[in-house]
Amino acid sequence: MADTTLFPLRSWIESEADEDKLHDGSKKFRDLEEDNNTPNNSNNNKRYKESIIRRTTIAYGIAELLKRSSNENGELDETNIIRIDNFTVSISNSKQRGSSRSWDDIEGVGMISSGFSLMIEEPSYLRGLLEREENCDSQMGRCLEVEFTSAVPQENLMTGTEAEAATVSMSEQENNRCNLFARLLYELFSCEPFPDDALAVDADATPSKEEAAQKRAKSHDMSSRKNLMVTRARGDFDRAEIPFQIRCIVRMQKLGIPASICLMTQNLLESALREDGGQLHDAYESLGAVGEDLHLLLLDPDRFLFDDESHIIQNDVQLLYRKDKLYGRDKEETLITDAFCRVSRGESEAFFIGGFSGSGKSMLVNSLRDRVKCVGGYTIKHKFDPTSQEKPLSGVISAFNQICLMIRGRARPVIAKKLGEEFGVDFSLLMRLLPNVGVLLPEHVRPVINVDAGEAMNARSVSFTLLRFVRVVSSPSHPVMLFLDDIQWADSTALDVIQKILSDAKTMGSYMFFVGTYRDNEVQVDHPIFDLMEKLEISNVQTTKVSLSGLDQEDLNTMISDALCLYPRICKSLSGIIFQKTKGSPFFVLEFMQSLKSRGLLEYNFHQKRWVWNEDIIRAEDITDNVRHLLSSKMNGLSDNLQTLLKIMACFGSSCTSESVIGYLSESVEYAEVRNGLERAFIDGFIVTNEEGSLQFVHDKVREAAYNLIPDSDKRQFHYHLGKALNSICDGKDVGDTIFLIASLINHGKEWILRDEELSIAFAKLNMKAGKRALDGCDHKTAYSYLEAALSLLPEDHWENHYDLSLSLNFLMAGAAKSCCQYVEAEQILRRFSERCRCFEDKLPSYYLLSQIFQTQGRVVDAYDTCSFVLLQLGETIPDLVALDAVKTMAKDTLTMYQEVDDDWLERKMEDETFHKLQFYTSIAYSSFFCKSNSLLVYFTCKAVQLSLQKGICEHTPLSLLQFTGVVANNDNAVLRIAKNALSLQERFDLAAQIPELYITFYGRIAWRFEPFQDCANNLRRGFETGLSSGNNDLGLQCAVQLIKTNIFSGSNLKSLLNEIDYYLHLLKTFQISRGINLIITFRETVSVLIDKGQATSIKGSMEAKAAFGDLNDPGNRLRDVFYFHQAIQAYWSGYTERCHHYIEKYMSVTGQVVRLTTFQMEFYHGKEAEDALMVMILLLFYILLNLYLFSISNVTGLNSIDKYRGKNSFKCREIARNCISTMREAAANSDWNFTNKLCLLEAEQQSLSYNHCQAIASYDASITSARKSGFIHEQGLACEKAGFYHKRNGAVCKAAEYFKQARECYEEWGSSMKVDFIQGELNNVQILVNSELARGR
Repeated sequence: MADTTLFPLRSWIESEADEDKLHDGSKKFRDLEEDNNTPNNSNNNKRYKESIIRRTTIAYGIAELLKRSSNENGELDETNIIRIDNFTVSISNSKQRGSSRSWDDIEGVGMISSGFSLMIEEPSYLRGLLEREENCDSQMGRCLEVEFTSAVPQENLMTGTEAEAATVSMSEQENNRCNLFARLLYELFSCEPFPDDALAVDADATPSKEEAAQKRAKSHDMSSRKNLMVTRARGDFDRAEIPFQIRCIVRMQKLGIPASICLMTQNLLESALREDGGQLHDAYESLGAVGEDLHLLLLDPDRFLFDDESHIIQNDVQLLYRKDKLYGRDKEETLITDAFCRVSRGESEAFFIGGFSGSGKSMLVNSLRDRVKCVGGYTIKHKFDPTSQEKPLSGVISAFNQICLMIRGRARPVIAKKLGEEFGVDFSLLMRLLPNVGVLLPEHVRPVINVDAGEAMNARSVSFTLLRFVRVVSSPSHPVMLFLDDIQWADSTALDVIQKILSDAKTMGSYMFFVGTYRDNEVQVDHPIFDLMEKLEISNVQTTKVSLSGLDQEDLNTMISDALCLYPRICKSLSGIIFQKTKGSPFFVLEFMQSLKSRGLLEYNFHQKRWVWNEDIIRAEDITDNVRHLLSSKMNGLSDNLQTLLKIMACFGSSCTSESVIGYLSESVEYAEVRNGLERAFIDGFIVTNEEGSLQFVHDKVREAAYNLIPDSDKRQFHYHLGKALNSICDGKDVGDTIFLIASLINHGKEWILRDEELSIAFAKLNMKAGKRALDGCDHKTAYSYLEAALSLLPEDHWENHYDLSLSLNFLMAGAAKSCCQYVEAEQILRRFSERCRCFEDKLPSYYLLSQIFQTQGRVVDAYDTCSFVLLQLGETIPDLVALDAVKTMAKDTLTMYQEVDDDWLERKMEDETFHKLQFYTSIAYSSFFCKSNSLLVYFTCKAVQLSLQKGICEHTPLSLLQFTGVVANNDNAVLRIAKNALSLQERFDLAAQIPELYITFYGRIAWRFEPFQDCANNLRRGFETGLSSGNNDLGLQCAVQLIKTNIFSGSNLKSLLNEIDYYLHLLKTFQISRGINLIITFRETVSVLIDKGQATSIKGSMEAKAAFGDLNDPGNRLRDVFYFHQAIQAYWSGYTERCHHYIEKYMSVTGQVVRLTTFQMEFYHGKEAEDALMVMILLLFYILLNLYLFSISNVTGLNSIDKYRGKNSFKCREIARNCISTMREAAANSDWNFTNKLCLLEAEQQSLSYNHCQAIASYDASITSARKSGFIHEQGLACEKAGFYHKRNGAVCKAAEYFKQARECYEEWGSSMKVDFIQGELNNVQILVNSELARGR
């Protein structure tokens, strides 16, 4: 062995004795127990332990050497082999620290007689870890393996398997080897020769004074070794009081040798007594078992090797459970670890763990927490209980709220910046949902604004907001593990949120690992858990399912061995009994052992320093096999204070309990002493403190047992009195979410509350307060349950005697029902509400909410009629029809009024009566767009703006202003000023819920005239996200449609756009939004055609989407123009000129019949005849790639028309071009970025028609340059393509080839393989001409 020194074992023992002075040192070590604070004693303690470990290491090496040595025929004299003088020790020179020895410097042992030797070392896979921890001197112990290094013939050595087989057939010889090895151990550890009378019973052996204080041995007949051993085996007396009796063992104990070595030596000696007939269960069968025990001592010396009485508390010895060790779950632990590793690489997953209560589901998940933390991840957790369905979303939301506090201590600046960029103007929505996010972005925190019931977020919006949040906070370096425990009690609403988040994470590359545990013996096949699993699999979210049963007997024995700090072989018979009683349930096992201990069936022997028991008595005991009953029996013997504390916490459910709640209760007379039970509850292991510092039961079964302390007949009354006590103390205080706990407790006493009207009203208000808090936290289902409870507590005459309370309750309930998508229920509540209102003013909020419900359901006629009825009652005039001239005059007057007013009007607040009028005008304008004439839309819009100009502003003013910009679309100065005012008011009122409608109005229909298309697209994306986050799904969808159009128009990469569209389709499917899905599919089909004519990118459903457009011959079908628009765009880019022209004409004929409002606007503001204006509009619409409201410009079809008419009708061709160029020039004057490249391209084509060569080339180049600057890669390619064809027609084939190459590069970047292939074909043709010219030139 390299860098080692070889010593005879006896010489090493003598030198060890000289250096450490073990005899005196042992005494000092005992003294150290009394005063372990002095540095000298601390050093003695350390040297003592190091010496014991070195000797144990040598013993382990010798045992392994003897186990592998062959002596099958018994030819060798074992007496001469198994002795100190026959062995050598190899000592590492490198591990010695100066003159001192190291605890791990034993490198090997050798046998002199046979020449065998072996190395003792850590496995190679552990060396790197141990090297990193070598500075940790306080931890001793290691995993060892042996390797034979001698050069003797291999046939003289046995493998481990052969050695074990040999011991079976040589039991008598093994007994002798065990006896000899016991003598060797004695000499190795005591440094004394094995005495001749070592096996005699020491009749004078008595416990020390210290031990007598614990337990004193009883008087028994110990006259012989045989009687002693046989009596011990039979269990005829109290084993807990027997000290070591064999003289050599007594001597070892007096020398300070650990009890574990003393016990091992005694068991080795006992193996020689089998012929005496004793049932010596603890005796060794072979040296192989000795080697295993020695290895265990070295692996965990603090638990198994050294005598450690730190677990003795007030003369009570504690079982030393490994609280963080997972037994018997190696396969499952590997599965969950591998799943998390995949998540950290970017694949979100779900992991479901089923099993009965107490099977170790939570322990399996907790085994992963250190790994999550190690890689920088976040672990968030929530535990459901039987009351969770009353608060379905609060648990999930609170779990995500935890992340914010975790981020604060890690990556706050980076994450905060990303959150600000992601949520922007709708940060208030996130703040409502996750209040803790304020610690990350304190500059965004604003005062809490009361939530309008009509604008409440719903479960879908909560899901979308959370998934946006997860996208930001999760990353490869910070994956998120969401652990939901006991999801068999979760509401389907909460599970739907998880499904949506995980499905999005799979699509958008979030790093989310969901782990859900459930009691599989308590759920049926129709439980929402299995529906969740199925949906995740359909969404291609990788899902793993495992089921935990009880531990097998071997793993159970390891668990018990660890708890007793005793060799596993000694615990086997006890483990067998416990296995039969508990079926291997880990938690049941722990409680069962505690029960044995408390009943005196499992006792600690202070003399031998080990646990002892009587198996026959335990086996015969009639002990329940129900852990809950076992715990309840244990709790019945507790003090009154402790029982009361456990009952109280059990009533709180599985959720964590803040000590402040216990503090509140202790202020009451009835529960004044409850805090006194806390310390004992911790000591007895009933409750623990979690990471947040809150109290919780150590296990569900403990809570269930504590709850069973309350008789069933008294449970409701106990809850009620507990809630009343808390309420009386907390009344008037801001107790946060504790309001939910108080209300839930009090609601158990409904039968007593209804007997007292004063209490009924008080507790109805309490429930309403809880409902409002739930609404503020976006948990609408919880809010509805509390509001419903409040309503049920009111007396029958509550409308007469408690009118205001009834009014508020019903309105809040309707809003909560709407947010839960229970539209029928919400409508019924509102209609009952209206019938009981005393005046019309009190009905106004319900009418407005009803109109919003109708709009959400698509019942626009009902919404219109509702608003119309209200406005008529408010004294307004609602015409059935409005003449065009009247609308013109009204629009002029409104614009004049706006232009004459100064900005001071923005500071005037609108009065309530006018507020309601504006509220309903804004709503009726929206409905009229779908079911009435466009002139009425203008009328309502103007009326709304006039009210704001005359009476001041409110939160509905921004939307009415932006709607008005559609009326004054061609007055650029007015549009910009109006839009600026509207958006500033939106920020002032923090109208996150209105952002979708504001943005679709401005960025989808107006802003393109002044701002880059890319900026419009970014804001439309924000409108889409805010729409889904705030619950405005329809408006969010409209933003998505405009966004897709704008992205097509701005030349976004087609393949990326296709992925984005697929994401929108995924969201529509996930959130179960059916309206609009066919429209999105139609856009997808257009993008697919632009990529490759749909050959590889088209999807199933495109034909169904086309069929959804209905009868295209029906003049009343308003979807025809959308269909013709897409067909024209697809045909143009595909090169189908005739088909394109056909659909253009179809589109023109449809829009000529339908778009009356646009015709009026064009005529009024352009001062042109309606026919000419309509022609311009139609030509502009013909060019569009994005459905812009007034001017929709495209280079595509107009140029196609030029191509079509060239040579056939040149006059008409030039006329069309002139109209387009004139209109485009006006647009470019407002937005150079968006329209200059298009203007230049149209001018180039016009010049080409007029054969103005120089001007045409200059215009083509100008168009290319402008498109490049604006980032319109598709139009840059189109300009290059047109320039190439122009040069080709004029014979400049080399120049044409250059332009075609540029066009190909642009189309490649755009992502259109269809256009790339087309241009490549033209390049090939041009190259033939180029080669021909070159040939002629030669």
